[in-house]
Amino acid sequence: MEIVWYGLSCFRLMERGMASVVIDPYDDSVGYDALRLKADIVCISHDAPGHNCVEAVKGEKRIIRGPGEFEIGGVFITGLSTRHAPDAAGKKKKAEPKDSNTLYLVDFNGLTVAHLGDLDYVPTQQQIENLGAVDVALVPIGGGGGLNASQAAEVISLLEPSIVVPMHYRTPEINLKLDTLQKFVKEMGLSAPKTQESLKITRADLPGETHVLVLDHKRGA
Repeated sequence: MEIVWYGLSCFRLMERGMASVVIDPYDDSVGYDALRLKADIVCISHDAPGHNCVEAVKGEKRIIRGPGEFEIGGVFITGLSTRHAPDAAGKKKKAEPKDSNTLYLVDFNGLTVAHLGDLDYVPTQQQIENLGAVDVALVPIGGGGGLNASQAAEVISLLEPSIVVPMHYRTPEINLKLDTLQKFVKEMGLSAPKTQESLKITRADLPGETHVLVLDHKRGA
């Protein structure tokens, strides 16, 4: 399969002979150029301009906006709500509709990609185990409503995916108040990572230990 990042939390997942998936398309209010994508499925993690611009995706698409289990075009998708984030005292805060977030598990022929959306807290070990094995994790790292660098590092250590692709961080084009990639790189104890245009992966390619891969964001279409 191939994973392409378009900036912020927007990705397109593709596998030959299967439905294509776009997750969290944004509008141009975030600073990037307007998207012009095409897909069979659009998943929205939460209702915000940086994540819910379904109009940017053309085609006869199926739109998924929340929790549930779906099988479309050979792709299995599970949406899980993370809206009840613990407060500082460890209690669950009252959920508001605007605070809802859906984490998506997308399965292409047994290769599982987890898109964490705007997850804003570190889940418990039990909650992590309930997700099952994750091969590729798309993880917010820049704060601004999602995980910050230190939280992201902790989630990664619990989740133990084969590959981590950071998302939802500051780039030169973006006008949102987010932290940069460098803060996450330092938190993870990594050297300056090289970037690549996309991730093309099969189960046979998965590394034995967690590997952080930084993608260049693709412009426009």
